[in-house]
Amino acid sequence: MRVALLLILLLPQQPPRAASSPESWELVWSDEFDGKELDAAKWKHETGGHGFGNNELQFYTDRAANAYLEGGTLVIQAQPEKFENRSYTSAKLQSRAAWTYGRYEFRAKLPKGRGIWPAIWMMPSDMKKYGGWPQCGEIDILEQLGHEPNRVYGTLHYGNPHGSKGASVALKQGSLCDDWHDYALEWLPGEFRWFVDGELYQVQNDWFTSAAGSAWPAPFDRDFYLQINLAVGGNWPGAPDAATTWPQKLRLDYVRVFKPRSLLPLRPKGSLKSEVAPPKGWEFRR
Repeated sequence: MRVALLLILLLPQQPPRAASSPESWELVWSDEFDGKELDAAKWKHETGGHGFGNNELQFYTDRAANAYLEGGTLVIQAQPEKFENRSYTSAKLQSRAAWTYGRYEFRAKLPKGRGIWPAIWMMPSDMKKYGGWPQCGEIDILEQLGHEPNRVYGTLHYGNPHGSKGASVALKQGSLCDDWHDYALEWLPGEFRWFVDGELYQVQNDWFTSAAGSAWPAPFDRDFYLQINLAVGGNWPGAPDAATTWPQKLRLDYVRVFKPRSLLPLRPKGSLKSEVAPPKGWEFRR
C-alpha cells in the first residue's frame, strides 16, 4: 500500500482539463489553493460595509480570519462580530485577471443557514463602456440562499430598464453543504451555458443592451473579472435567525479558467432554445 502511494505521488501531475469537450478548451488561469496563503498576484479583496446595493449586513474585510487556505481549499468565512458599522464580517475576493469568453469551473461546498448568501459571479472591468449597473451587465455563475441548501441559481443581468434571465436547479436528495459539487459556465459569443456536476442545465442566448450605439451581444462582449463572496442578509435571503449557526463557510477546491482553442462565430440573438432536460439527480425549481 505504501509503495503504491509513493508511486502515485511520484507520477507527474496532469494539468486540469475542462470537463465538457476538453479538446475544445485550453487552460489559461487557475488557482488550486495548495499554498499557505491566498495568492495576492491572483486575487484582491474588496472591503466595506455599505450594503452593496442589497442592504447586506456584513462588513467585508481583508483579514485572514475571513478568507484563508486550509487543506488545499479556499475558505471564505462569515461570522457575527461587531466590526466598523456592521454586526457580521466576511470576505469578497476579485480576480486580478479578466477575460472575454471562456469556460469557468469551480468545485465548491456551500454553506447552510437562513440569511446566508454565497455567490460566484462576474463584473466588467470597464464599467463606463455601457454605463453603470445594470446596463453594464452582470454574470451570476452560482448563487445560493442558505435557507434553500439544495438549490442554486444562475442569472444574467443587463439593460435599462433592468432585465434578467436565469434558472435554478435543486438536488433531489441531500444538501449542497454535505458534499462537494462541480459548477461551470461556458461563455461564447452570443451564448451562455450553465452546468452542475458536468451536466448542462441552462442556456441563454437572448438579452438586450440599452447603451446608445451598442449592438448584440453587448454588454457581454468585453472583459469580465471573477468575484467570490459570502454575504450575510440582504433583500433576497433576509436576515439570519436564531437557527443560523456560526461561523458559516464557503469552501472552494479550485477555480479554473479555460479559453476556447478556436472562437465560434457569433450566435444570432434568440437562435438557441433555453429549455434543456434537468441534470441527473437534480430538478428544476421555479
